[in-house]
Amino acid sequence: MVNKLKERYANTVVVLDFETTGLSPTMGERGIEIGAVLIENGKITDTFQKLMNPNRRIDSFIENYTGITNTMVKSAEPCAVVMEEFAEFINGHNLVAHNASFDKKFLDAEFDYANVNYKGTFACSMLLARRLYPLSINHKLGTLVDYKQLPTDGVFHRALADAQMTAHLWLAMLDDLNNDYSLGDVPFSFMKTLSRVKASEVPNYLKKQIK
Repeated sequence: MVNKLKERYANTVVVLDFETTGLSPTMGERGIEIGAVLIENGKITDTFQKLMNPNRRIDSFIENYTGITNTMVKSAEPCAVVMEEFAEFINGHNLVAHNASFDKKFLDAEFDYANVNYKGTFACSMLLARRLYPLSINHKLGTLVDYKQLPTDGVFHRALADAQMTAHLWLAMLDDLNNDYSLGDVPFSFMKTLSRVKASEVPNYLKKQIK
C-alpha cells in the first residue's frame, strides 16, 4: 500500500522545460529559454517563461529547431538573472520534466553559474509514460500528446509550450492511476519509484498498491 503520510503529493509540482544551445552543459552549452508550469492540487495555477542570453552564439540548427534566434536572446536577461527568478518560482516544489536527465543537467549547471539552488527532486514523465502507456508507438512528447489526446496549441520545441504539454501528461498519468488502480493523491516519491519499476512488472506492482 502506498504510504501517504509525511509525503509531498505528486499533484503539486513544477513542470519545466529548457531550450538550449546544445546537448550538454559539460561541453559549454547554455540555456536559451526556460518554461515552467506550476501544478497545485491537480490544477495548473501559474506559468513561467523567459528567454536567456547565453553569452554565446546560437548555431543555425538550434535556431531552426527552436525558432529562437540570436537576435531574440541578444536583448534577453543573462542566464543568471533568469535563474534567480526561476529559483523563486520553484519555491521548494518537486520538479517534473520529459526526459528529465537532460533538463536536470542544465538546471544544475545554470544554477551553479548563478550560485542558487533548489530543494525539490526530479521525476521523469517520459520514464513513467513508458511504464503506464506501453502501447504507445514511442514515448516522445508529441507522440504522447496525440496518444492521450492532450491539450496543445501545436507548438513544439519552445520551453513553455513543451512544459504545458508535459504538465497535461503528468495530470493524465495521475488521473489514470486513480481511475485504473484507485490510487489517488499518491506521493511524489511513489511516482519516482514507479518510473524505475521494470516495465513488465508494472501492472502487478500497481495492483499491490491497492488497499
